[in-house]
Amino acid sequence: MRYSVLGPSGMRVSKVCLGTATFGVAPTAEDADGVVGSALELGVNFFDTANVYGSTPTFDRPGAPPASQRESAEEILGRALEGHRDAVVLATKCGERRFDPDAGLSRRYIVGQVEQSLRRLRTDRIDVYYAHFPDPDTPLEQTLAVYDDLIRQGKLRHVALSNYPAWQVTEALWIADDRRLVSTPVAAQVKYSLLDRSPETELSAACTRFGVSLVPYAPLHGGLLASLSVLERQTAGDARFGGPGFAPHEIAVARQVERLAREWGLALHQVSLAWLLSRPAVASVIVGAETAEEVRANASAADVDLTTEQLDALSALAADPPV
Repeated sequence: MRYSVLGPSGMRVSKVCLGTATFGVAPTAEDADGVVGSALELGVNFFDTANVYGSTPTFDRPGAPPASQRESAEEILGRALEGHRDAVVLATKCGERRFDPDAGLSRRYIVGQVEQSLRRLRTDRIDVYYAHFPDPDTPLEQTLAVYDDLIRQGKLRHVALSNYPAWQVTEALWIADDRRLVSTPVAAQVKYSLLDRSPETELSAACTRFGVSLVPYAPLHGGLLASLSVLERQTAGDARFGGPGFAPHEIAVARQVERLAREWGLALHQVSLAWLLSRPAVASVIVGAETAEEVRANASAADVDLTTEQLDALSALAADPPV
């Protein structure tokens, strides 16, 4: 496993981060220990979760226990990491309103959610705490101020932003500097892959300029850049969360990537992740592995070095990032 420094935090994080959005469904709570254990054995030290992951209806699948009967992803991850807490960088989030109309990034909500996440994760501190989505009802100054208070209390180590546009990331950095806050945002989490290059329009440049790390989620685009066999599954891509399936042009590009990977003696998922890890400001990619075998396969990508010619060939397949 290879490692990167996460923004200005000084923390070394594995280039592959284990995401837990579907913990409790795939893997089940019973199988999650094996998935987390495999990640630790392979040198993965970066784990990503959120206060709404796993136990909400969006993650329902045929044959899985209903949301009301599932533990949250935070509870499952906290139990799986017992005995390893000091060896890992643990990230979680709050602020997604799809499941809780009272959610947001106000002082009242953040303080309550941090306490609940600490309990569920069985820890006394959170290494990276993301604002999950922008909150138009709460001034960014208030959100950053409460984060600063929680850092001073020792409950948070660093703060970060998820799904924020470049201008708001820049504004957050300006506020933190102007008010001399303890910690400026160290990372920006965003959906980013060879098939979704929208962060390259502005966010990537802003993060590179200001030393903020990009941490992409969905780096394999719902599994399409892992294996074309995913097309046979009903839960492929955003369909896992009630969204659309894959577009024809996405499937066409994935087939071309697979062809190149085969020519180079590599797997589709390896070249897809290695390309993303080569992009400016990208420190680590979040993979939603559902089995120990998938963890091992994805972790192998961190050791793949693509040539400049190979990287250019992959970039040319989807040369125009959508606005």
